[in-house]
Parts: sequence; structure tokens; C-alpha cells
Amino acid sequence: MVKELIINSTPAGVTIALIEDKQLVELHKEQINNNYAVGDIYLGRIKKIMPGLNAAFVDVGYEKDAFLHYFDLGPQVQSLIKLTKIKRNGSVTGTLLDNLKLEADINKAGKISDVLSKNMLLPVQIAKEPISTKGPRLSSDISIAGRYVVLVPFSNTISVSKKIKSNTERNRLKKIIESIKPQNFGVIIRTVSEGRGVAEMQKDLLDLIAKWENFIKKVPSTEPSKRVWGEMDRSSTLIRDILNPDFTNVYVSTPELFDDIRSYVHDISPEMEKIVKLYKQKEPIFDHFGIEKQIKNAFGKTVNLPGGAYLVVEHTEALHVIDVNSGNRTASKENQEENALQVNKEAAKEIARQLRLRDMGGIVVIDFIDMHKPTNRKMLFDYLRELMLLDRAKHTILPPSKFGLVQITRQRVRPEMNIVTVEKCPACGGTGEIKASIVLMDDIENNLNYILREQNEKGVTLSVHPYIEAYITKGIFNLQRRWFFKYGQWIKVKAQSSYYLNEFHFISSKDEEIKL
Repeated sequence: MVKELIINSTPAGVTIALIEDKQLVELHKEQINNNYAVGDIYLGRIKKIMPGLNAAFVDVGYEKDAFLHYFDLGPQVQSLIKLTKIKRNGSVTGTLLDNLKLEADINKAGKISDVLSKNMLLPVQIAKEPISTKGPRLSSDISIAGRYVVLVPFSNTISVSKKIKSNTERNRLKKIIESIKPQNFGVIIRTVSEGRGVAEMQKDLLDLIAKWENFIKKVPSTEPSKRVWGEMDRSSTLIRDILNPDFTNVYVSTPELFDDIRSYVHDISPEMEKIVKLYKQKEPIFDHFGIEKQIKNAFGKTVNLPGGAYLVVEHTEALHVIDVNSGNRTASKENQEENALQVNKEAAKEIARQLRLRDMGGIVVIDFIDMHKPTNRKMLFDYLRELMLLDRAKHTILPPSKFGLVQITRQRVRPEMNIVTVEKCPACGGTGEIKASIVLMDDIENNLNYILREQNEKGVTLSVHPYIEAYITKGIFNLQRRWFFKYGQWIKVKAQSSYYLNEFHFISSKDEEIKL
């Protein structure tokens, strides 16, 4: 599989497209000054304790208080509270945790009122960005992610990704980390660490420790509800998480961002620096790679499939519903079951892509075309699970219900990607109504009178819809002739098939539009 990243930088922000075999599979947008990104750490102030929810509302500077549940406190939250108090009081100057005596883990079935109190200051990390009317979701189980490892303060546990199957490799990586990690820091070894040497692992871990030290130094001086430490920009984060030897190109649209990304790739994976390329064509980068067209095709309510079938995607507050329709795809009655299976498999492939592309989260209900054979339903379920293995978001797929519905729950940490694929009608401005055609000629003549008599323009051309051009020019005693006798000059009338019915423009003798 050939993978490419296309990164388009504009004054409004950065848009990142992930391409697999020339097909758009993920789209990420990062706004300029994007606060409350996943991974950012704030010095939160506890505003309300809600015993009924076993949660707290925390002020992190957002217009709505953020939500912190007891289960998201982390077992070592007492140690974090203790460290914060010590640092805010200025009694300890060190940045590592060697001399800190860790507190006991909190009770898994405890109450939040036993741990937190109103107006307490607590460093919290953004777990979910603000979505719809909800504020951010928080966690005080702080972690800092790198390319090969994740640093977890107040722990001494070393975990290895389950995707690394070899016991020999798992033990090798554990020994490397045990020999270099500081005291009272836990480490999660990521999948991309497989086969990496001591130098690479150590460099990544030291970078994370430096970030932790930077965070700790800022805790005493940071005002409550303000950000203490920020995650990297979205493009660097994405590259950190997904860059692997499968990637052939990373195209960047601006020299400044190109230098930043190339420098970052050089730091984390020097052998792949050569794949980062600066796009130099005049044509917009998304148009050149066909991404803009794919976006318009993929983000509408109706998504067409190559075989003639189509999907209808509906969004509600609680869930997403995807309906599979066979469309104009036909088959004989004898092959109806086989045809349904083929359409469903084609739809499953597109649905797996749509979930990643739109970053749809929560509950997704899919209404596939009914199939009567249990073997076919199992085949479809297994096929969908295989396709979803490429999805980095945590998800669960349930087998088809007795009504033929497949339910998927998918992790959502950012607002869903929503792109408007329809354009406002220029004739009606989106109202569905246009000015009465009977007054169109009055508008044209009033403007023409002003241009010729008030502005003394010569050689004027009127551009209109072909129907209006025919109305003005056809016949012996047409409007064009009457205008000639009235104004003493010939008015050229030009038909423009791209105009809507009531659209008209006046063009000067210099071939420039006359602004009215």
C-alpha cells in the first residue's frame, strides 16, 4: 500500500490529507491558535463537585467548564496534587521525581469528593476537545507521548504494545527502557519501537523527560485556568504517530512549514527525511492531487459507490446512521443473495473509509441490505472487522442483529469532520426565491440609463443569459434597436450560458466589468 501525506497551509490553518493508493482516507484540520487540543495540559481550578455524577467541573478558561470524571483521575492523582502544592509553594526546586514519596493509589470505587475539593488547583490534560455544546473532557492521569514511547509520571510500570507479538522483542525493549528510565516514571512502549536500537529509544525518552521538566518549571508561575504545556501542532503529531516505511511522499505547500516538518522528521527518523518535499506548482496543492474533488464526493449526505450502489449518511445528536442502497445495480432473482453480498462488501469498504475520513465517533448504526444466509452475514462481519483494523481509533463492532443492523462504537476525541459540499444558489442566495422576471428588464434599463447618461460610457456590452439575449435581440422592433434610437449608440448584447436567468453584467470598451 502506497501512503502519502499532503499538507496544505493557509492563513486560516493547516489541512492534512492522508492518501492510501491515491484514495483519501483521513482529513485533519488544525486552526490557527487552536486551544484545547488533545494532549494539552492546563492548570485547572475545581469549580463544582458533583457527587451524583461522581465527577467535577473544572475551569480551564473555556466558555464552558470542562468535565472530569472520577475514573479519569488516575490512580496516582494524590501524588500529582502533592507535587503541585509543593511546586506552587516553591519548597522544592528539582524537576524529576527521584525524591518525591509517592502517595497510595486511590480506591477504584471511591468518591470524587474524597479526593478533590472546590477551588483546588490540579493539572489536567485534554482527553476530548470541545464538541458541539459540550466543554472539554479532562484527565488528570497525565502522559506525554513520543514517537517510540509514552512517558507516564508517578508510576514505575513498563508496558509494551500488544501489537508486538514476539516475546523476545518485548523482553529486549523492556530491558532497554529499564536501564535508562528515571525513578517514579512509567513507560509505555509503542508499536513502532519494534526493532529499534538503544540510541533511538534513549533519545526519544530523553526528549519526553525534557518536556516533563519544562512542564514542571511552568507550574509555579502559571495562572489558574491557563495552559501550562501544549502538545505539538497537528501535522507533527500525525507524522509522529503514523510515519512508517510505507510512506513514499510527504508534500508540503509552504516553505516555512516544509522546513519545520523536514527538521522534525530528521529528528525522529533521519532515513525518511528525503520523502518530505516542497510543492512548487502554481495549481493549488489539493487540486493537483485530486483531493478537493474527493472531498466534495465523499462528504455529502449521499455517497455513491463505483458499482452503482450508494450510502445515505445521517447524523443525529446521539448517533450516526448509514443506510446501504443497491441503487441501479440489478441482478436476477437467482443471484439476489450473491448480489446483496457484493453490494454490502463494497459498502463496508467505503464505510470503513468514511468513519476515518469524517472521524465519526460514538454509536454508528449501519443498515446493510438483508441477506438470508448466515454464512454470508458472518462473511460480511469478518470482512468489516478486517477493514477496520486500519483504523487507529479504538472501536468495537457488534455482529449483525436479527434486524440486519451492524452497530459500531468508535472513540471520539475531536469534533467530527464536517465539510459542506453544496454551494449556495447565486440566483436566490439560498432563499429558494428569485426576483420576479417581469421587473428584470426595468433593472437592466435603469442601470443602462445610469451608465450611458450619468457616466457617459461608450462601447458598452450587456452580458446576459441566452434566453434574455434572445428576448432583447430577436424581432424587427426589438429592444436593442429601441435602445439605439434612445441613447444614440449601439449596445452589444452577449449571451453567457453560465449565467443564471436573472444575472446580468455590463462590460466596458476596455473589457472590464462596470461596477454598479
